[in-house]
Amino acid sequence: MDRSLETRVSQAVDAWLKWLPRWQPSTHRGRTRLCRRCFGSPVMAAVGLDHDVPHAVQHGLSTRIKAIVDDVVDEYTARNLPLLQRELDAAEERKARSYRPDRGLEPEYDGLPVDPDPVPGEPYLFTLAGLAGEDEPAAADQPAPLTEEEKQALRTEIRLADECAIHAGKLVCLAIEPHRERILEAVALYVEPQIEALLADLTLELDSPPSW
Repeated sequence: MDRSLETRVSQAVDAWLKWLPRWQPSTHRGRTRLCRRCFGSPVMAAVGLDHDVPHAVQHGLSTRIKAIVDDVVDEYTARNLPLLQRELDAAEERKARSYRPDRGLEPEYDGLPVDPDPVPGEPYLFTLAGLAGEDEPAAADQPAPLTEEEKQALRTEIRLADECAIHAGKLVCLAIEPHRERILEAVALYVEPQIEALLADLTLELDSPPSW
């Protein structure tokens, strides 16, 4: 395995362990939708965080590891997939000219919805996601249509990029597994006591209903 990849995974785990003591249940809003980044993640399974762990705790680690995989794919694409790189650069240039509320988020919030779930009968005056979608590129900014040959080549390059991502994902799972013990120890130290305290408070409230 690439030693630099092992180092980057170790640094990502270190950064997550440094953040974990600051986590508090009350600072994270619950979500009704499953997080595609964390649910069923082989990375979470590799370190034993795939069950009985608050999503915010999972997300802070899975996002950092995903960034490593993304960097590997980006480096591979820049070196070997010129047509795909050209399309990605054009897309990023268009995005840079529009409002993006998710730009610059900390890893613990990256990839999460920027707006709370809607409440039936209580519509919002506006949403951040809606504001982000208002700046559509003008027709003059649209790229020229691809030829059939370019489309076929682009499909091939996308397939290669997907294969690179799958391979990188397997490598980071192998690289993070040795950190499993210290990850679980940190969860036991900083997360489980807070969950137990919440459960104790809930039990106390159920055992002592308010008097009327």
